[in-house]
Amino acid sequence: MAESVVTDEMKALIGVERPGGTAEVTTTGIRMFARAVGHTDPIFYDEAAAKTQGYRGLVAPPGYLGTAIGRPPARGGETSGGEAGVPPGVGGPPIAYKRVLNGGTRYEYMEPIIAGDVITSSSRLTEYREREGSMGPMLITYRETTYTNQHGVAVARETGNIIQY
Repeated sequence: MAESVVTDEMKALIGVERPGGTAEVTTTGIRMFARAVGHTDPIFYDEAAAKTQGYRGLVAPPGYLGTAIGRPPARGGETSGGEAGVPPGVGGPPIAYKRVLNGGTRYEYMEPIIAGDVITSSSRLTEYREREGSMGPMLITYRETTYTNQHGVAVARETGNIIQY
């Protein structure tokens, strides 16, 4: 294995909470997402059906965490990540590897997400692992993102990793 690409600056980012974005959960967004992925449960389409089942409103299907609020960056502006080698959505110092893959993402839902909710996210790096792959050295960056509603209740947690090689 080659010399480590994990610098002291990168190690200092482990565990540091970084603000993410804010998203609105709308009835239109819920219905569009549910149709797009093939959900048929009425709680994703009919507010009365959702309330009959004990929810306070239309329920967001798994995978839908709202529509981002905010202005897009200026034309030609940076949209995610940063410099070359920095995984999108992770931030931090660049590394020498230029190829980036999503190594996997897992969601855990703690509370229902309902139309009208405003969801904010915050992320933190949890670990770096280096290993040798078939194409040479690679760095795997692990992260965790927590999604919280407007009442301060954590509604979902995402864990995943980015592979750079």
